[in-house]
Amino acid sequence: MDLPRVFTIRESSHRIHNPFTADKFAVLGQALRLAPGTRALDLASGSGEMLCTWARDHHVTGTGVDVSTVFTEQARARAAELGVAHRVDFVHGDASGYVSDEPVDLAACVGATWIGGGVAGTVELLGRSLRPGGLMLIGEPYWRQDPPTQDVVEGCHASRRGDFRMLPELIGHFGDLGYDVVEMVLADQDSWDRYQAAQWLNLRRWLDQNPDDELAADVRAELSTGPVRYVKYAREYLGWGVFALMRR
Repeated sequence: MDLPRVFTIRESSHRIHNPFTADKFAVLGQALRLAPGTRALDLASGSGEMLCTWARDHHVTGTGVDVSTVFTEQARARAAELGVAHRVDFVHGDASGYVSDEPVDLAACVGATWIGGGVAGTVELLGRSLRPGGLMLIGEPYWRQDPPTQDVVEGCHASRRGDFRMLPELIGHFGDLGYDVVEMVLADQDSWDRYQAAQWLNLRRWLDQNPDDELAADVRAELSTGPVRYVKYAREYLGWGVFALMRR
């Protein structure tokens, strides 16, 4: 059980595997007014930056679960680096079926709602671990502009317009699921650039070091087309944010 290798090649230098920055995670942690001892569950936790920095800055405790062996090891190393390994634990496993043994104060899936088959399924999954009155975090893309053509849709790594919602539609969807939106922090074009553009150097460095690898042709094709595709489509049309929810 693991991510395809190209994912870890593409994001090998990333501490955050979505279009957020460390500053935005800091803003989010402050906005949520996290109390010391807050117990968190982070499904699809990646390299653990959110849990580790919040353990350092807000003294939260908790568990992260991710399918990538590489990212899970990076998360454990980051916890040790920040001196919070006694507060947070990282599990290599399938987040799509993971439910906490005891209710948590904060349940999160930041940028991987595919684990529940979409927003609704992921909200339901997280709700199974969340105590009454707890906070839920969902990280999700949305359309910044309504895509005018199918080329734009596909240029944003979607198959149809309905794969994502406009921001008002997404906020409304959370309400339809029985949750109040109580906070949000949105990515901007600069944080998108830091996420996407950093991948290009990762890909090029890897290609230079592994010209005969079986993935080399695919990586070369991605690097040759990805930058233009990003600035033409995703940078203009696709937004992303983390939304804090509480059950009504």
